[in-house]
Amino acid sequence: MPDYTGEVTQGGPPAVRDLPELTITKVSVGPMDNNAYLLRDKATGTQVLIDAANEPATLLALAPEGLQAVITTHRHGDHWQALSEVVAATGAPTYAGRADAEGIPVATTVPVDDGDVLRFAGLELTAIHLVGHTPGSIALLYRDPTGTPHLFTGDCLFPGGVGGTFGDSAAFDSLYEGVKTKIFDRLPDETWVYPGHGKDTTLGAERPQLAEWRTRGW
Repeated sequence: MPDYTGEVTQGGPPAVRDLPELTITKVSVGPMDNNAYLLRDKATGTQVLIDAANEPATLLALAPEGLQAVITTHRHGDHWQALSEVVAATGAPTYAGRADAEGIPVATTVPVDDGDVLRFAGLELTAIHLVGHTPGSIALLYRDPTGTPHLFTGDCLFPGGVGGTFGDSAAFDSLYEGVKTKIFDRLPDETWVYPGHGKDTTLGAERPQLAEWRTRGW
């Protein structure tokens, strides 16, 4: 939709973005204002859910035709509270970063490594492994063949900075360098960023602050 802003509120309606070949539906669920994203390939009807964070009924209502996969961006509990119920209802296989899979209480069907291309009958997402917020966090890149890239970053990149590293300077260094080299150095300013909480952003809006993030250390 031309007026898509990415602004959603817990308990409120989803925001829907209509791309030429993909529909992205964003919804906020749970007490920590977690974003969940339903991706639907228009040609095949394939549907993939990113982060079954909470409120399984809300998430299942987004995809009454079923799911072909559920991807968990990282192992923190607020991002998988509804995973068991969603998988039980849909039978969808699960995907997560290899280093985080053991920390997710629902078995990971497909462990994901850096650079893996996840193919779902017309929909392709490239995994970007980012270490620091957790050992196995992954961002997911959709390359729109007719437009700008779209990047789902979990808790690794937000408007205003990288994700939390809990006072661990080595973890911050790892996350910052991963975000800079694997995302900002490789993707254009127009790249739209869909984070695990809160509002969307673009790489162009965040790029001028990279040096400030490095200096402040969080």
